[in-house]
Amino acid sequence: MSVQAGIWNFDGRPVDRTLFESYSLRLAEYGPDGESTFFDGPIAMLHRALHRTEESRLERQPVISSQGNVIVWEGRLDNRDELAAQLAERPSTLITDSEVVAAAFDRWGEGSFARFKGNWALSAWNQRNRALTLAVDRMAIKHLYYWIRDDAAVWCSDLESLILVAGGPFELDEEFVAGYFAYYPTPGHTPYREIRTVQPGQATQVRSGNVRQWTYWNFNPDARIRYKKDADYEEHFRHVFRQAVRRTLHAADPVLADLSGGLDSSSIVCMADDILAKGECTAPRIDTYSNYDLREPNRDDLQYLGIVEKRRGRPGHHVDLSKQSDKLLPDNRKFAVAPGGMGSADELRTKLESIWRSGGYKVSLCGIGGDELTGGVPDPRPELADLFFQMRILRFARQTIAWSLVKRSPWIRIAFRATALLLPARIRTLTAAEAELAPWVDPRFARRCQISRRQLGSVERFGYWLPSRQETARTVAALARNQGANLGCTSELVERRYPFLDQDFIEFVLAIPRDQVLRPGERRSLMRRALKGLVPDEVLARKTKATISRGPLVALENDWHRVERLMDSSIISQYGFVDEQKLREALSAAKAGAPTQMLRLLGTVLLESWLRDVTRRGVLKTPGLSSLSEDQRATGTLRREESLSGTAS
Repeated sequence: MSVQAGIWNFDGRPVDRTLFESYSLRLAEYGPDGESTFFDGPIAMLHRALHRTEESRLERQPVISSQGNVIVWEGRLDNRDELAAQLAERPSTLITDSEVVAAAFDRWGEGSFARFKGNWALSAWNQRNRALTLAVDRMAIKHLYYWIRDDAAVWCSDLESLILVAGGPFELDEEFVAGYFAYYPTPGHTPYREIRTVQPGQATQVRSGNVRQWTYWNFNPDARIRYKKDADYEEHFRHVFRQAVRRTLHAADPVLADLSGGLDSSSIVCMADDILAKGECTAPRIDTYSNYDLREPNRDDLQYLGIVEKRRGRPGHHVDLSKQSDKLLPDNRKFAVAPGGMGSADELRTKLESIWRSGGYKVSLCGIGGDELTGGVPDPRPELADLFFQMRILRFARQTIAWSLVKRSPWIRIAFRATALLLPARIRTLTAAEAELAPWVDPRFARRCQISRRQLGSVERFGYWLPSRQETARTVAALARNQGANLGCTSELVERRYPFLDQDFIEFVLAIPRDQVLRPGERRSLMRRALKGLVPDEVLARKTKATISRGPLVALENDWHRVERLMDSSIISQYGFVDEQKLREALSAAKAGAPTQMLRLLGTVLLESWLRDVTRRGVLKTPGLSSLSEDQRATGTLRREESLSGTAS
């Protein structure tokens, strides 16, 4: 992926070129195909390129438009030809994505963002109005982080570089921590209170010392797709899914696709193979990457991914997780910009990076979003809530009984959980199982930050939409939040692409009837029907995909003594996030094999490990320290730079 950075000094001071060069050095690994800059006194903008397509090699950024706007663009513009035809009498004169974007910004200004399809991040400097605008795509697959200080604005597409170069130490953002505990990230927040990220489908503008944010895209409440026959929905699904995969295959080098043996990854690989065979993409080759753990009970991924590889006629890259160590705590030799990564993930990441380099891959395909948008988790509540809301009581009763038989659960329980979706969020926090707090979370912190409500997910209302459409919209919003919160994956050696998060695919799913996606006894009904003949029958018929359950417990056992030491005078208890005694009790119970909220428990331990590391490095202020003197701030900065020297890439 390409990367960018910029500085704007509000008081008119020229940008310190030595400081700016620090960004260039930090970002060099992620933009190895050349650097270009724009300097104009108090404003400086930087672009480092990673060429993924043939036309990207022709780009020269920052682009200065015909109206004098200075623009840095990173990402993929899927509708470039369509926009070029609207913007120029001779569309062929607009060759690169950045040229089309610059012309669009000249023509439509802020209104251009809603016209862009693809994954992108943009910074635009309006020299005439002295205004800086930052914007990202609808799903925040591309990121832009910014720090608005009293004297300057600093922004970068890599959070780690912004942290290590811009200064500090920073204060911990409680809103981020609340989202971390609830598993639903707080939009726009990072672990550092002073630093924000541009939110999905939004833009941020800095002008005359004021910061303005606005949403340029939202769900269309009037969108409806209705056909008479199932076959028409299946044909439409194949069309938008094929288009989504084809867009991600616009690349000049071989593409690496995840292949787990599940329906999502298998569908992407099989569709990509068909597109390549028919010459409908620029990618020269598609390879696959798979990891599996033969130690896991009931884990049969290797069998199913083998079926796909047999159809393809060649194996992919394999990583056997059973041959690597199970570690819970990271070794903390390398600075981690955010909490959450287990120690065993470091070893896997090293192997994956080796595959990227050896294969010359610059694009990686991932199946995130497939489960959530195509009924991978069979949840009948929204559809049943629709029927109850519409007072179709007889149909509601029949469907409730049908789902009761499929799920082997009392019909009264299914009916109650479905109708509960119609209740206000405040009441649902008292009744919904997913709103139950982990016992070690401090109740004062939980009340202050509404943790129970956050655990329900997105609670926005969408007017008079049916419950099923509201739930689908909330799912899309949650996916966007999670993408925006992938702070540790901001800069990578490859650009990750997500066919299921394609704009046209999402809008199709939002507009069709819920009973096309999911039916009693027919998990992922539409997807399975639509892809019959393309994906192997054995994969289409696979009822469930195994998830790892053994690994985290083994990792906790292996690192038990380190975890015990970590919990002595924990930082998370000093902040008031947890009750330390209850946390110790929960850890002991988990080690003994007692049922517990294992993932939340391990996430809490990883938060403590991360907080200790970044506090030790001087990146974060110590708990309870709200401000620092200039001498203390300078000392902390020096300590941080010394501790990170040679370890942060």
